Amino acid sequence: MSELQHLLNNNDAWAKKMERERPGFFHALEAQQRPKYLWIGCSDSRVPANEITGLMPGEVFVHRNVANLVIHSDVNCLAVLDFALRVLKVEHVIVCGHYGCGGVQAALEPSAGRMVDHWIRHVRDIAKFYRDELESLPNDAERNRRLCELNVAVQVTHVRESPSFQEASSRGVKVHGWIYGLSNGRLKDLQPTVDAVRAHLDM
Repeated sequence: MSELQHLLNNNDAWAKKMERERPGFFHALEAQQRPKYLWIGCSDSRVPANEITGLMPGEVFVHRNVANLVIHSDVNCLAVLDFALRVLKVEHVIVCGHYGCGGVQAALEPSAGRMVDHWIRHVRDIAKFYRDELESLPNDAERNRRLCELNVAVQVTHVRESPSFQEASSRGVKVHGWIYGLSNGRLKDLQPTVDAVRAHLDM
């Protein structure tokens, strides 16, 4: 028996339960994909987009990477964003980070020569840009929390600056910055931070 047989068994039970509770669900899902939301989140296994928002398969299009980054040179992320906006016609783009993010924490520490250090250099740049604010906080835990928030807000700005989003904004597409609390399972809207960062970057 495969070491992963329990996962296949779980899938079988889940599929049977879904079909029992919502007959024809998979047939309808196969026919089309029309999500209203694009979720750009962290790869952290503790932050599953569908589950924490109560959405079913087919209701949210998802892109995940370490520290939920939207980088102008990341063709993968930009292709997802473009496809979601042009083809799927999503109505909302949600950039969601989470408190206690390992990628953000690594950006607050000296580089250890790992591949991920190259990736999170973008978060380090944000930390440098907001150094005064971060250093004014009383401890490392508070600095991590605040950098998690600032990182989300900067990525929201990057979404806004993308050509795909600028084109889609004419039909009323919106972008949102959220953060998830691992300790309580709650999502928080970061609009005040998003607005403050946008004003700061536009100066």
